[in-house]
This record gives sequence, structure tokens and C-alpha cells, in this order.
Amino acid sequence: MRPIPRRFGGRVNWMIDRQLNYGRDVVASFLSKIAPYDSVLDIGAGSGGDLATAQRVCPSAERFAVESFPPNVQMLQSQAVKVSAANIEREVLPFADESLSVVMSNQTLEHVKEIFWILHEVSRVLEVGGHLIIGVPNLASLHNRFLLLLGKQPTCLQNASAHVRGYTRHDILRMFRKVFPGGYRLEGFGGSNFYPFPPAIATPLAKLMPNQAWAIFFLLKKTQPYRQQFLEYPIREMLETNFHLGDETVQSQHVV
Repeated sequence: MRPIPRRFGGRVNWMIDRQLNYGRDVVASFLSKIAPYDSVLDIGAGSGGDLATAQRVCPSAERFAVESFPPNVQMLQSQAVKVSAANIEREVLPFADESLSVVMSNQTLEHVKEIFWILHEVSRVLEVGGHLIIGVPNLASLHNRFLLLLGKQPTCLQNASAHVRGYTRHDILRMFRKVFPGGYRLEGFGGSNFYPFPPAIATPLAKLMPNQAWAIFFLLKKTQPYRQQFLEYPIREMLETNFHLGDETVQSQHVV
């Protein structure tokens, strides 16, 4: 696939390949590391690229997706993926407690406000010993650091865009430690793409300096049972924001 032109620093740069932002090779390496697995859910699955990788790595795994864009839903269904259109910021995922081996979310969490609700549901449905794979744009990428030095907005967190959250390696791991202490253990970390370079340079740079790459990826293992810590944290810390935390019925519900 030819690199797609990308505007950077006010000029169009014809060298950047935005497909590298999805870190397909990093996700594939994580899946290979944890195989075999019985089931895998992709939240914000798109057209199913990561689920296709999950099938190649472990053909026997049952595949599920949360996706609502009709063309993507049709494409996923044509690949024998079981699709749900659940609103991940408001609704309960249609899975029983601790019923899934792997949950993935690649380039989705930067689009959402309700991170506590989403991670509550993810932690509820993921089995102890299961794995969570997260891929997000890196607020601390090298090019974003230079933009901030120039007094400009980072490319991954601009107000006139669909992104509403920014992430760094330090802050994501800190969040898990604060909200669900001992609940997850980091088992893999990687980076993909390196603005403003072409693939031949961006790929090795992202491997060499993942913490400064455009996108960062986490392989986290759930190490203990989940007890609704992601719902309790905003209340305990008195965060003055109207986060969606469900109601008492939802919070105590066990899907069967």
C-alpha cells in the first residue's frame, strides 16, 4: 500500500504511511506470545484486521467484535465474527463474567470519555489469567514533543478532531496501578510508526524507541479477580465529572 499523505507542521508530508499507526505487527507478536487462547473480543474492531490476525495465530479461537459502522459489521460477519453493536460507553457488554481469554482495543480508547466504564466492563468479562491488548496514539511521541516546544497542539489530541483523550505509557500504567492495584501485569510493550519518517526509517525507529513512537501498545495480563474497582474509583476520588458508572442494578449485574 502506498504511503498516504499526512499534514505535519503545516506542510503535506508524502512519506508517512498511516497504516503503521495500527501496529499490526506488534499486535501479532503479542497474540503469538499468549497463544493458544479460547476466545478473543475486539472492541472497536473496524474491518477486522486484528481479529484476522488472532485467527491466523490461533484458528480454534472464537472471535467476537463490538462494532457499529454498517460496512464494517457486514465485513466482520462475512468473516464469521460474532458482532455486537453495544455502546461501549453506556451499555453492558453481552458476555458473562470472566468468560473471555483475550480482549483487544486498538486505536479506540482515544475516542471515548467513559474510560472507567469501559475498563470496568473489560475487566469484568476478562478471565483471570487472560490478556488485555491496548493500542493508542502516543501523546509523548517525539514529534508531539517538538510540537509542544513550538507551542503547537499535539497531533493526536486536537480539539477539531475525534480524539478526546491523550495517553502515554507512564500514565496508562499509573492509571491501572491506582484504580485496580495488582489487577494487571505488563507483559509486553511496543511502538509503531515514527513521524515524520517513511516506513523504511519509521519501523526500526519505533522498535528501537517505542516510547517515542506515534502509537504505543500494551500487553497486560489480568492477575486477580475484578471487584468493580473502576466504578468505585471516580466516586472515592470525588472526580468532579459526570462519568457514566451505571446504576446499582447494572453494577451488581452478572450476565448469564
